Amino acid sequence: MTAFRKTRALVSALTTAGTSLLRPQSQEPRVSLQPGDPAPDFALPASDGTTYRLSDFRGRSVVVVAWFPKAFTAGCTSECRSIGLSKRALASFDAAVFAASCDDVETNREFAASTGIEVPILSDVDTSVARAYGVLGPLGLPSRWTVYIGVDGTLLAIDREVRFGNHGADIVAALERFGVSRRP
Repeated sequence: MTAFRKTRALVSALTTAGTSLLRPQSQEPRVSLQPGDPAPDFALPASDGTTYRLSDFRGRSVVVVAWFPKAFTAGCTSECRSIGLSKRALASFDAAVFAASCDDVETNREFAASTGIEVPILSDVDTSVARAYGVLGPLGLPSRWTVYIGVDGTLLAIDREVRFGNHGADIVAALERFGVSRRP
């Protein structure tokens, strides 16, 4: 990663955190979704130029959304590289796998290219989807959580203890645990 990208990521993260601290805090509690709850629908643009809608996958495949706080930071870079290294194993499942952040599409496009992650990175710039899933933290950054959504559109699980260096392998293990079918 270049010094410019590291500096840009640090400035961006500090700006987001500072703005969040200065903004009046909402009295709304963080949403707490549980397995079996209906997954909130979304339509988000991604790093590959496509807008993805959860409703397009209902009845067709499991959906995985791996949230990360901020592009070009050390932990998020490690997490996305891990997912990228697991691309062959992930592609063998009948599942749509995404990463997601509240960074803009262009930042996520550059981040995807720099990490080698080949799954689309969803951009939730207005944080509405992160809020709907309870992923948005108090500093205005998404928590490092992974959401698993069943074919029927209900939550299978939310992994709130993501190990960023092993995350790709952990997603593969979760898909196996949920009995997700393999592609022919």
